[in-house]
Amino acid sequence: MENWDEIKTAYQVARLGTVSGAADVLGVHHATVIRHIDALEGRLGVKLFQRHARGYTATEAGQDLLRVAQATDDQFSQLAGRIKGLGDEVSGDLVITSLISLAPRMVPLLAQFQEQYPDVVVRYLTGERLFRLEYGEAHVAVRAGSAPDQPDNVVQRFHQQHMGLYATRGYLAAHGTPSSIADLKHHRFVGHDSDQSRAPFYRWLRATVPVEAITFRSTDTRALDVAVTSGAGIGFMAVLDARDDPDLVEVIPRQADWSAPLWLVTHVDLHRTTKVQAFLSFLKEQAKDWEV
Repeated sequence: MENWDEIKTAYQVARLGTVSGAADVLGVHHATVIRHIDALEGRLGVKLFQRHARGYTATEAGQDLLRVAQATDDQFSQLAGRIKGLGDEVSGDLVITSLISLAPRMVPLLAQFQEQYPDVVVRYLTGERLFRLEYGEAHVAVRAGSAPDQPDNVVQRFHQQHMGLYATRGYLAAHGTPSSIADLKHHRFVGHDSDQSRAPFYRWLRATVPVEAITFRSTDTRALDVAVTSGAGIGFMAVLDARDDPDLVEVIPRQADWSAPLWLVTHVDLHRTTKVQAFLSFLKEQAKDWEV
């Protein structure tokens, strides 16, 4: 296609559904957006959008263009991510992703790394979705569970994250201490709001106690930790995080199937870059005490 600007414009209109939204993203006047759409439709001889009061809806041809433009945009993002990781200096963006539950341990280490390499701009992305390393969304991912198997990734075993069931001394004084697993059904629990959680300890909890006993639920693991330390009920916490709180009591012995391995994941194209290798070496050294 001889005019890539027109395709970029159509892609943004299809993605956002309005001319004004596309104009804001592209940094152009809305009249430019309309002109690009009209020119592209004229050149292709087909309507790409249905116009209506709420905005623009892609036709079948527009959806086809959207898919092609999305793939092209992803490839450009991948290229940009790779280029950013090249070079012999430890500088520029360093994008790290992990589960939010690891933030209390990751953030201090990221700050220390930045002190050592002040030209680095740290971008720490958290969440349950998998950021795509192959598209340059992150330089290093710290992932939990089964070994990641995405193609073209370099996967290294990092640590084993041990989990325990904890409650505050105040909760136990008010409700008693469970004497066995069978006794758990008489207690209140803090747990993940989704029954589709992949965490092995949350799967164990839903299989072991009545669902109505899980009386405080959230999709944010930080909120769940705070709920446990606030006395809302018995809940799972990382042993490494819980051990420093004298008000927390481990209510029953840990089980091996509650723990999950942590993995360091990098894309093969960025793995050997100076910046990524510097961070991986630093993280492995500084996180030696994560095992308990």
